[in-house]
Amino acid sequence: MQVPGTAENEVHTYGFFLVPDFALLPFASAVEALRAANRLSGRRLYDWRLISADGRPVASSSGVEAKAEASIATAGRLTDLIVVAGSGSEGYRDREVFAWLRGLGRTGCRLGAVSLGSYVLARCGLLDGYRCTVHWENLTSFREEFPHLDVTAEVYEIDRSRFTCSGGTAALDLLLSLIGKEQGRELAVQVADNFIHERIRDQRDQQRMALRARLGVTHPKLLDAIALMEAHQESVLSRGELAARVGFSPRQLERLFHSHIGRTPTRFYLEMRLERARRLLLQTSMPILDVAIACGFVSASHFTKSYREFFGHTPSEERAAAGRGKDREPRRAAS
Repeated sequence: MQVPGTAENEVHTYGFFLVPDFALLPFASAVEALRAANRLSGRRLYDWRLISADGRPVASSSGVEAKAEASIATAGRLTDLIVVAGSGSEGYRDREVFAWLRGLGRTGCRLGAVSLGSYVLARCGLLDGYRCTVHWENLTSFREEFPHLDVTAEVYEIDRSRFTCSGGTAALDLLLSLIGKEQGRELAVQVADNFIHERIRDQRDQQRMALRARLGVTHPKLLDAIALMEAHQESVLSRGELAARVGFSPRQLERLFHSHIGRTPTRFYLEMRLERARRLLLQTSMPILDVAIACGFVSASHFTKSYREFFGHTPSEERAAAGRGKDREPRRAAS
């Protein structure tokens, strides 16, 4: 598939716009895929250019700096740009950068994002009318902030002139897919094999590991019960309802959870909802009462009490600490 606007033998250049505290792994995965495609093909198929808002080096979330080659003022015309962001970019707002990105969109530039770069494109209105995705930890808050967008839980999405991925090693799958479309599947497979990447994940793949692998349990009834809990975090199912839906009695369900998980189903369900609440508190500006309701709590006081018992501080203290820029490692109560 020839890239629009390029001659058949022209080098295809990807621009990478680096947001401060960007995630290093997806950035490296994307660049390395392009480098390997050049080496394995024996041709200079791809080039890449690192761009920052002011042209200065940008530190990743791990502290490793990347040296930018251009600023948004000197980047020039681009056919493809990938916004690389990381944790904390939910609140990224730069009017000059947003204006620049919108300008690129108007010129027909293909725009992509890895990890939380989807927030940047969404705030510019550049994902309106396109399927998109974001890291699973941010799916709920992303959908809350951009309810008009077609947001999926897939590992990556390619929809016409927009492409987004969830982050981590998914950036490798995204770039392998793009290389396959542009240069042929054979080269993409060679690159994957070179990186000992077992297979190129399809964009229909889900981001998270299957419950069986994630929790280390194999009992089908237990997995069914946990899947029901994940699907009903706002409208909470009672222990009796959970048991009935998986074909067990409440007592049998209790024994199953104690045997395999080491806690009651009620406690496990509560902890799942509290973890979700913490993500919403840190990633959105939703009022605390709205967060409580979205996570199945009947009142703010019940939510605050449960939150303090589990994490060791209240929801308002959690949000205040995040607003002051302090890293807070939650202290979870013993099960």
